[in-house]
Amino acid sequence: MENMNDAGDRLRDSLPALPLAGRIALVAGATRGAGRAMAVELGRAGATVYVTGRTTRERVSEVGRASETIEETGELVTAAGGVGIAVPTDHLDEERVRALFGRIEEEHGHLDVLVNDLWGGEHLMAGSIFGKRSWETPLADGLRVLELGVRSHVITAALGLPLLVRSDGPLLVEVTDGTAAYNRRYRENLYYDLAKNAPIRMAFGLGEELAEYGGTAVCVTPGFLRSEQMLAHFGAAEENWRDVTAVEPTFAIAESPQYLARGVAALAADPRRAERWNRKSTSSAELARVYGVTDADGSRPDAWAYFDALAAQGEQGAPVSADDYR
Repeated sequence: MENMNDAGDRLRDSLPALPLAGRIALVAGATRGAGRAMAVELGRAGATVYVTGRTTRERVSEVGRASETIEETGELVTAAGGVGIAVPTDHLDEERVRALFGRIEEEHGHLDVLVNDLWGGEHLMAGSIFGKRSWETPLADGLRVLELGVRSHVITAALGLPLLVRSDGPLLVEVTDGTAAYNRRYRENLYYDLAKNAPIRMAFGLGEELAEYGGTAVCVTPGFLRSEQMLAHFGAAEENWRDVTAVEPTFAIAESPQYLARGVAALAADPRRAERWNRKSTSSAELARVYGVTDADGSRPDAWAYFDALAAQGEQGAPVSADDYR
């Protein structure tokens, strides 16, 4: 039987140099992290990419990080070889979202790829969500998590899909934390569990609706994401990220935002994406195996398999090394 990595390498090598040339994409939630990386990789593949977020050079969102802006993301897309168009947008503001899609319609008449990567709730996790029972979570914070992680996705899909279905191969990518298989377990807190399972169900349901248009709706997840915000949380930088394992051993499996981004760009360029992915949940690791892409350091980490092995370790007592899952 053919090795999946070898098959993925051949699939990657068979794609044209700019497989998304002429395609119009929107990455909603592209200020930093996986959203920024996906926008850049779509641009590298030749796409025109609209990028949205709430933090600009003049205004900082509730996330509280002025170090990354949506304008900078647009410039990175263009520097990678695409056309980056930054449109500051709060996706909980229906009129702003309508104006965004109205602009895309006026300028291009359709949309080919919609990446729904909206979140921005990390600042609520430590104090209000993780380690808290639902009734211990401040209600306002719990509802804000649902606004940021669910309502924003629904608004964006509802207003963007009429434009997306004009494409000859519409692609909707929902982004979450955890695969459908992994998220069968409770994700620590009711509000977080709801927020991170909703995109999986959205991809499943919207895939049913997009099928008649030859479209694809898929939900993707990174593993343990080595984002700018996560590195800052640990007081580290990309250059010394492995030092974090001294205080958080599981960070040994961490992956850069480029890992998921490369897989999503390959998926967007795949002419067989509908039969492969429609209505499904997948991970950066699975996309890497299918399409032959790697993380920035050449590895192929599989965080969700690693976490499953750690859970089994408690039952079997067998040691687990992150090196076996990279």
